Formats: sequence, C-alpha cells, structure tokens
Amino acid sequence: MGHSVFIHRCLELAEQGRGRVGTNPLVGAVLVREGKILAEAFHEGFGKAHAERRLLENFDQKISSDDVLYVNLEPCCHLGKTPACTDIIRERGVKHVVFGMVDPDPLVSGKGIACLLKAGIRVTGPVARTRCEWLNRGFISLRTQGRPWVTLRSARTKDRAIARPDGSPLKITSGEQDRWTHQWLRGQHDAILVGVQTVITDDPQLTTRFGLAVPSPLRIVLDPHFRIPPASRVASGALASGTWVIATFGSDPGKRKALEERGVRIAEVPLMGGQFDFPSLWRLLTTPAGHFHGIASVLVEGGAKTWQSFRDAGVMDAEVILTGR
Repeated sequence: MGHSVFIHRCLELAEQGRGRVGTNPLVGAVLVREGKILAEAFHEGFGKAHAERRLLENFDQKISSDDVLYVNLEPCCHLGKTPACTDIIRERGVKHVVFGMVDPDPLVSGKGIACLLKAGIRVTGPVARTRCEWLNRGFISLRTQGRPWVTLRSARTKDRAIARPDGSPLKITSGEQDRWTHQWLRGQHDAILVGVQTVITDDPQLTTRFGLAVPSPLRIVLDPHFRIPPASRVASGALASGTWVIATFGSDPGKRKALEERGVRIAEVPLMGGQFDFPSLWRLLTTPAGHFHGIASVLVEGGAKTWQSFRDAGVMDAEVILTGR
C-alpha cells in the first residue's frame, strides 16, 4: 500500500479541525504498522496539542522500529504555544516519518526535517504535496503573503445580470448550486465577507445550511458609514455573536452600543482612498486576541463594489462565478 493512501487519511482527519484552529494549520497524523493504522489524531484547536504530539502522547503501546508516522505537514521543531513535535517523535522512538508538505513558516521550513534526519530518523516526502498545500492554502497565504487566502464568489444569469433592473434581489442559482456553495465554499472558508449594501438589499444569513456537517464561518460586513440595519439577520438573535462589522472610527456610538449589546463585534479600520485599508484589515483579522483565534481564509460574496475593490487591490487568489437561469 502506497504512502499516499495514509497521507490522504491525514488530510481527512485534518479537515475535522476546520473552524477551530484559527491561524494554525490543519494537520492530521496516522501511525501505521504493516499497512494497518494503529492510531490517528488531528489538531483539534488553536493552542491545543499538534496532531503528532496528541497521537504519540495517547498511544500507550511500544513503537516498533518498522512503524511509520504519517503527517500531512512537516513536524514543527520549535517551542511555540505547544512543545516541538520533533521532540516527542524522537522520545517515542519513531524511526520513519512520511510528510505531505514542507511547512512554509520560516521558523520551521525544512528545519523539522533536518532535525529528524540528524536524530537518525528516516524521512520520506513530500507525498501528495499538491493536495496537502490546497488543504492548507489559507495557512500558506498567511505565512507567504501576510494575509488570508481570498476567494471571490458571484452569481450571474446567462445575460450577466446579478440583480433585477431596479437593483432588487434576483434568484439566480439552483438548489444544487446552493448546496455546493455551502459545502465547498462557505464550509471551506473561515469567514464570509460582504459589503453593507448586500445586507441592506438581501438581508442574508451568511451561514452554512442544508444540514451539512460543516462549520458556519465568521460573518464580516464592510460598513464604512455604519449603515447596517439594526434588524438585519446577521445582527440579530443567535447570528449576532458571530458577526463583525468593520466601520470607520467614531461611527454612530448609539447604534454601535445597541449592536454590541446583542453580541455583534464592531471593529474600526481606517479608509484609504475611499476604501478600507487592506493591510490594517488583515492585521485585525489575523491577530489572535482572547477567544478570537484569527482567520486564514475569506470568501467574498459581494456585492459588485466589494468584488471590484478586492480586484483593484490585487487581493484575490481565486474567483468562482456561478451561472444560472
């Protein structure tokens, strides 16, 4: 049985950490003996034990010299929020490690592999590198571009319309397209971002639905002049506590207080040339603070001015256009 089979299992496990790890990577680990899985684990949350450490700390059997530890990301070799994974790999007597991709973090990149090799541990990889990098595209973007991975998503008719002639909402996508969007776009990003006009016009929920077992992302509303309707769904009930409104400094203190009392978080970001300053926005969204662990990916769902601002600023990594009707 090839190495890729077990790396793919690592990826399945890693996905279970989606929405919990913040700015950390999604990582799964598998211990294999004679082609059979003995133990497995994944990185369960920001600040918690890494996948390899969690697996090896919980595995209470003696590790054989022929056992192989699989992990989709190069093991870390530095002391951060948790101890170095290379330490426990050496301590438990693992003799062969197979990894999926090199860690892009300068604190680790190649150093984890070098540390294992120096300890006499056999290291194989990268294995299924493209799939591993796609899973952690947000983490890679944070470490290489200093910002989250950004996907733009829009829907338009065959005539390229995105709304009715009067600007009112137009249902464009099919039920099948909606379900795909919720599972493979909303469910694969840490945050959904819209401009305030989308909230005013459409009053969306910005959640994952259809009974899918995927987390609902953070909801972000760009609202420079604080126009969000107090009764909008993203600012009401249970949804309020998962919504951030990005406004300019000093925006309507009375309205701000009312929204904050519901659980909405109001964050202030300066404007540059009439648009929010993206570097300031990224620092806000990728800096862990308290119970907020930062985000690594953003799905930009509209509207037209918001899409264009991201394109003009060159902060777009992928674009998905759904065509209907």
